[in-house]
Amino acid sequence: MQAVVQQYLATWNATGAERAELLAAHWSPEATYTDPLAEVAGHDGITAVVDGVHAQFPGFVFTQVGEVDAHHRQVRFRWGLGPEGAEPLVIGFDVLVLDAAGRIQDVHGFLDKVPA
Repeated sequence: MQAVVQQYLATWNATGAERAELLAAHWSPEATYTDPLAEVAGHDGITAVVDGVHAQFPGFVFTQVGEVDAHHRQVRFRWGLGPEGAEPLVIGFDVLVLDAAGRIQDVHGFLDKVPA
């Protein structure tokens, strides 16, 4: 499941054609994403949310914070968002549910630390 988390974070850090390739390879076409600020479905919806984060936090990167916990087709982990190599300014907690093919089907996101 560590590889799934790395693919997920790579999707958030990627732009343009690279992100489209990651979505096509590792996310179900019907994938859903829900967090306190967004609720979207499909690759286009997910792309719009990621683009919004890139616009709000230009140059920031997503990194894994702590260990991955997984069972069956579910994985949970914490992530950070901040300048590369620096302490994250935003920290969240996501649960990914995979489809039968091992692609990301549903994302349930929570925000633990958000700047004022």
